[in-house]
Amino acid sequence: MTTNASALAPAAGITRLWQRELHHYPALTTRLVCLSIVVLATVLFYYQYYVANSVSANLLETTGMSFMAWVWVNVISVLFSAVASMAAGITDKYGRANLVTVGVLGCALVCMFGVTSAHTTFWVGFWFAVLGALEGVVLVATPALVRDFSPQLGRASAMGFWTLGPVLGSLVSTVVVSKTPHLEDWQDQYWIAGGAGLVVFVIALLWLRELSPELRDQVLVSEKDQALVEARARGIDVAAALKNPVRQMMRLDIVGSAVGIGLFFFIYYVAVSFFTLFLQLVFGYSESRANSLASWMWASQAVALVVVGALSDRFRVRKPFMLVGAVGAVIATIGFIHVSSDVTSSYTSLAVWTSAMSVFLGMGFAPWMASYTETIEDHNPALAATGLSVWGLTFRTIAAGAIILGPTVVTTVNTLINDGPQVQALATKYSAELATAAKLTPKTTAALTANPDDQAAQVTAVSEISGKSVDVVGKVLTLGATYQDQLATAAAIDAKTQAALTANPNGADAQTKAVGEIAAAFKVSPEKATEQLLALTAVPAPDLALLTQEGPAVEKAGGELQALGAVPAADMTYLQEKGPVVQKAVDDAPKQWRNYFWMAVAGELLFIPFIFLMGGFWSPRKARRHADEHARRVTAELAALQSRGGEGR
Repeated sequence: MTTNASALAPAAGITRLWQRELHHYPALTTRLVCLSIVVLATVLFYYQYYVANSVSANLLETTGMSFMAWVWVNVISVLFSAVASMAAGITDKYGRANLVTVGVLGCALVCMFGVTSAHTTFWVGFWFAVLGALEGVVLVATPALVRDFSPQLGRASAMGFWTLGPVLGSLVSTVVVSKTPHLEDWQDQYWIAGGAGLVVFVIALLWLRELSPELRDQVLVSEKDQALVEARARGIDVAAALKNPVRQMMRLDIVGSAVGIGLFFFIYYVAVSFFTLFLQLVFGYSESRANSLASWMWASQAVALVVVGALSDRFRVRKPFMLVGAVGAVIATIGFIHVSSDVTSSYTSLAVWTSAMSVFLGMGFAPWMASYTETIEDHNPALAATGLSVWGLTFRTIAAGAIILGPTVVTTVNTLINDGPQVQALATKYSAELATAAKLTPKTTAALTANPDDQAAQVTAVSEISGKSVDVVGKVLTLGATYQDQLATAAAIDAKTQAALTANPNGADAQTKAVGEIAAAFKVSPEKATEQLLALTAVPAPDLALLTQEGPAVEKAGGELQALGAVPAADMTYLQEKGPVVQKAVDDAPKQWRNYFWMAVAGELLFIPFIFLMGGFWSPRKARRHADEHARRVTAELAALQSRGGEGR
């Protein structure tokens, strides 16, 4: 066995930047360094890929892109990812590390100089497709590297860390967006993502390594197999092992398992593509708050992936964890559907159910990744990347289908994005006027629209707004016009003075005080003020009583009607045409999203029978017995090889 230092230095000088193969199985420290870089690169790729979905509402509003166009941008990107993931099977022949390193640099440059210059639907779609293609390569190359560096007995733990990539990528995206609300331009997020990419590129360029084909083309069950693997490597025929790679991987347990996990992750595709949009449109969350809630989901899944991966390795079984994860995901998704269908549900209840759902998804995924790579190894360990490319193609194709279903099932998004903000802004600006308009009957509204100066319609409108009869309103308006001056005089007299005059019209003190108040208000002489007071007292008591009792309500209603009439015609027309449509969309949206989420439940249920296609044990006892038998065979074979080597000398 070689030391850690020698394993890291297969080439000298600058050539080590591209000659990355290790010809001896590396020590634990070296493997951990390489695995850490692989996980870091995976997190980075998915962070860069998911940023757009974290700022989707801002992106759509800024670019003027429709929801349907955005869906197709996602679908095309996913399809590019699917094709690229299938092509990434060539890493079985040409290696993986250089492809990952160049991909990291490519994504960083696309983020910083491609996406940030995209201002139309076409260019956003173009650069997002490029990111999708690069992500598809990583989807295959990075887990293949994890498989190469991890024995089967530690595979679930290693894959648990690798599967942190998509989850932590989502988490980083939501956290960064939620913590930078001052960055109003969605493209600013890509400068951050691109800068992070350059840092990871330098790390990968300097320290990422990979096993030589002779080493990685074998099955390493435990750490104790290392010596045997190196001994066998001298006789490996790499070219023969790589013949007809795709045909070798077209097996029911490989393709069927890939289909199963793709269906299981239906809710994951929906979450990374539309959850922040869903929370903003249905629950009215800000972009920052929606991403904050999504962060709970991804953080919970990250913990589950690591813990369950370790437990799966501890008990040496995969299938029981996958089954519990599938059943738990069904229950948690149904719970989420229940709370998300009620727009009054609290932030906490949404966070709890999305987190539970994520935990069970993680419980199913980490053991599945370990089991899937082990299933590939059962057929041909030299074709690990090709087998993973089958998964990548299947996974992304199902993802594209799930995304396409979005606008087919949820038809309210365009209305809420395109018209919702304007309707909301006008509704807030004219809230009082709209409340007034709501009191008018359609007949009265039509009459005023046809002729705003129609006095009969105006009287009817004031009656409907004030709640007073048409007769009362008409009489108040007539008396108000007749006694306009007297009413102005009455308004100048203090309420206490008026009460004193009402109690004793001839009271000298009250009259004197009233004259003073009138003179001060109108800036006239006491004589003129006295004349105005006498004119007021000449108003018949019943008329004055009616004006006193009903006048304020009628006057207030008249003011409200006047304010309603001052609303610009274009704004009122827009509200009348779009308001009911937007309100219907608001009412229908929770039900439509609920139907979409039920499809995810179906996918989780369909995953269960595919578990039984995969290799491995259900019983920890049988798995342990099998591992012990393997260890004995390895010891015997290694002894035989050493014996033959001694005879040859």
